[in-house]
Amino acid sequence: MMVILILLLSVFQVTVMDYLIRNPDYYQLDAYTVEQDAFRSMILGEMLVSQTTFDYDLLTTAMIEQEFDLTKLNTLTYENKCILKHKSTEYGKLKKAYESIFRDLKYFPIPQSSRSDTPPITFSNDWMNTRTYGGKRGHEGCDIMGNERERGYYPVVSITDGTVEKIGWLEQGGWRIGIRSPSGLYLYYAHLYGYSKKRNVGDFVQAGELLGFMGDSGYGKTEGTVGNFDVHLHLGLYLKTPHHAELSINPYWILKYLQKNQLKYHY
Repeated sequence: MMVILILLLSVFQVTVMDYLIRNPDYYQLDAYTVEQDAFRSMILGEMLVSQTTFDYDLLTTAMIEQEFDLTKLNTLTYENKCILKHKSTEYGKLKKAYESIFRDLKYFPIPQSSRSDTPPITFSNDWMNTRTYGGKRGHEGCDIMGNERERGYYPVVSITDGTVEKIGWLEQGGWRIGIRSPSGLYLYYAHLYGYSKKRNVGDFVQAGELLGFMGDSGYGKTEGTVGNFDVHLHLGLYLKTPHHAELSINPYWILKYLQKNQLKYHY
């Protein structure tokens, strides 16, 4: 009798686990998943930023299982992951969101200097930290600091191929350029010292192409205002979602992922 009971419990456990793996409702995927802070934080972890390519099914499933935080994972393989075999509509949308973000990424936005006396740039996870100019708000980006050199010293290159959607002066962003990648990611480069050449909305930009130079422009209604903060590049990444035309995602871990793809310039 006891043996039969144990067998029945084992079958029940396997059946329940199979249901949980296959049933997307267990993972609480819905139309708002890609708009929640957990997804938007893009917590890839040190292990994943060392990867050169992504298996998007594996990435999507791992993020779901790890509650969108991969910092505790040491490996990312099918052998130790329960793959969602039932590809629900919402699972597909989540996978497509990751593809839109990562598929076109090619280069870190600040090239490495060939000069040994050039101070390295720095950046930290400051996404959604409080900003107050123009009213209290969350910081929708990541600041790459180059404040040990004067404005105009560090070159800024395009992370992806793409099309210029916005360019010119913006009160908060100063001299800025916004580029849409082929997969739909919007990349916002702000506080530039100046542009490398004249560009117009609709122009095509290649990954690695010089956009301009790091500066401290912005925080002023007067075009050309500088000097209100340290020299840095503000990088913002935005994704179109079911309920938002542009929703900010955290660039920090994405920048760490791109650091191994850093061009070298002589400056």
